[in-house]
Amino acid sequence: MKFKVFRGCGRGLSRQGCGRQNKQLNSYDWLADVPGNVDTTDLVEVQFKNTRKGYYHNVNNLDLKKGDIVAVEANPGHDIGVVTLTGRLVELQLKKANIKSPDDIRRIYRIAKQVDMDKYYEAKAREHDTMIQSRQIAKDLGLDMKIGDVEYQGDGNKAIFYYIADERVDFRQLIKDLAAAFHVRIEMKQIGARQEAGRIGGTGPCGRELCCATWMKNFISVGTNAARFQDISLNPQKLAGMCAKLKCCLNFEVDDYVEAGRRLPAKDQVLQTADSDYYFFKADILAGLVTYSTDKKLAANLETISADRAREIIEMNKRGEKPLSLMEDGTKKADDRPKDLLADADISRFDSARRKKKKKRTGNREDQPQQAEGKAPSREERNGRSEGRGSRNNRRQHNRQDNNVPQNAAKNEAPKAEKTD
Repeated sequence: MKFKVFRGCGRGLSRQGCGRQNKQLNSYDWLADVPGNVDTTDLVEVQFKNTRKGYYHNVNNLDLKKGDIVAVEANPGHDIGVVTLTGRLVELQLKKANIKSPDDIRRIYRIAKQVDMDKYYEAKAREHDTMIQSRQIAKDLGLDMKIGDVEYQGDGNKAIFYYIADERVDFRQLIKDLAAAFHVRIEMKQIGARQEAGRIGGTGPCGRELCCATWMKNFISVGTNAARFQDISLNPQKLAGMCAKLKCCLNFEVDDYVEAGRRLPAKDQVLQTADSDYYFFKADILAGLVTYSTDKKLAANLETISADRAREIIEMNKRGEKPLSLMEDGTKKADDRPKDLLADADISRFDSARRKKKKKRTGNREDQPQQAEGKAPSREERNGRSEGRGSRNNRRQHNRQDNNVPQNAAKNEAPKAEKTD
């Protein structure tokens, strides 16, 4: 399969309607290869900067494919966007976007020409400087708001300012100052913290790009109950995302946890056996395993059983029966769960190679006493060494004296022999 790289698609490659994603918030067109899919409707989905999308009529019957850069109708002038979806799925996207008025659906003029692209790039180059200056203007006016992003229209005749504010802001004077400073038509749009994170983008703590910046279209409220159902500790630093709100991914698996949690016994249920009473300690919800302890508050004599076995013991207790043990056969079963083979491994084994290299460099000196690693020599050892050194010095001096005696004797005897002669 050959891929064609389209100009302006900064997120990968695309081929017709069902290729790799080339823009943010793309929808996979699984009907792209169906004959007559494009002929069913003239509606086309076009995406602009970051998360802004629009829906337009292809009144000129242009042969549009996913990734084509088109010039669309705007108020005033025209805008430049990228085609992200065609065919029947666009009607479903309209329902999701809750667009009912036909006035909100405008026309596609043409496929963008080189002149249109030159104006587009010229307008986009002004966005960053405009955002910095607009923040300073809002600060001088004393407005409690934050301008998070600026988007110029494709022809450069209008600019959209996205801002965040906790309370209602009177920005009538701000619009006048911005229009006088940049000489364009001004449009203000208030967004939330999640929408701002989606427009700016970034990498989440999971190591992947933010969901709100890639595929999420609608934001659903997230509560702390989602963390409780999944047995996640209520730590604000871990539950909060890049937008300082609760992570949207807390809602992804909460339905599975709620359904799996219904198959577990109640936490306040006490299991009675012939040996002792067992209280709920913790549960592995998705695996269907429950751990019980003989103490209400401490981890004592922990036993892990399945949810079916726990319900069976509860039914036996209701009939007045007590099993010998929580296990089915009265003995502990082997844990079939995967284990970490390197859990008890010694990490210091990687240091052996370094020690060998150090020994080769320094060399083993036989004349120096070897000390045990990590132990200082005792006082007796130091005294023994000093005594050994003193005895060696005494022997050396004694040998010198012995060697000097015959020489002096020879010198003294020689002159006496000459006198006797």
